[in-house]
Amino acid sequence: MKAPEELLQSNKVWAARMRSGDPDFFDRLATQQTPQYLWIGCSDSRVPATQIVDMAPGEMFVHRNIANVVLQTDLNCLSVLQFAIEVLGVRHIIVCGHYGCGGVQAAMDGRDHGLIDNWLRQVQDIAHRHAETLGRTPGDQARRNRLCELNVLEQVRNVCRTTVVRKAWESGRDLTLHGWIYDIHNGELQQLTQCVNPAIDATAAARNACRTNACVSGGCALHATPG
Repeated sequence: MKAPEELLQSNKVWAARMRSGDPDFFDRLATQQTPQYLWIGCSDSRVPATQIVDMAPGEMFVHRNIANVVLQTDLNCLSVLQFAIEVLGVRHIIVCGHYGCGGVQAAMDGRDHGLIDNWLRQVQDIAHRHAETLGRTPGDQARRNRLCELNVLEQVRNVCRTTVVRKAWESGRDLTLHGWIYDIHNGELQQLTQCVNPAIDATAAARNACRTNACVSGGCALHATPG
C-alpha cells in the first residue's frame, strides 16, 4: 500500500504527464464542465467509472454509493440528478452495477451488518420481490449475479420515477437512461436494458425501464408496472 505522501507525489507525476501530452488540458478543464453523461454506480474501488469507459476528467459526472442505489429520500443522489440535468445538461444517465458487489452479497446473506443494513434494505426488498426468479437460479454465485442485475433494473426504474427526471421528460428535454453491469473478472460492460427515452411521457418510460431481454447471467425478464 502506498503512503499518503506517495499519493501526493504520484499526483505531481500524473499532472506533469497530462500537461506534457496536452499543455492546455487543465486550462480548459478549469473554465468549463460540460459532461454529456451522469454515471450512477457503486463505490467499489474496483469499478472506477471514467477509467473503465476510457473517458478523461471532465467528460462524465459521477455519483457513487454502496450497491448503486437510488432512493427517493436520498437528497444527495437527487441533488446530483438535478444538477446534472438542469445545470450541466447531461443527455445520458447510466446506472451501472457490477458482479461481485459486496453490498448485494451483504443484502443476501441474512447476517447483521450494523448501520449499513438500513441502506441495503431496498436491495433486500428487491430480492424478496423477485424471490421466485432467484429461487429458480441454481447456485449461490449465480443468484448473487442475478440480484446484481435485478438491482440495476430496479434502480433504473427508480431514476425514471424521480420528480427531476419526470420534469425533464415532460419539458421535452433530450435525456436517455441506460442500465449496465460490469464484470470485474474480465473488465467488460454489458447492457441490461434498452435505452429509455420516452416518446410519450415519463410514466411510459418508467414502465419500459422495468422491461428487459434476458439478463446477462441468463433468462430473467422484468415486467413490473410503476406505482
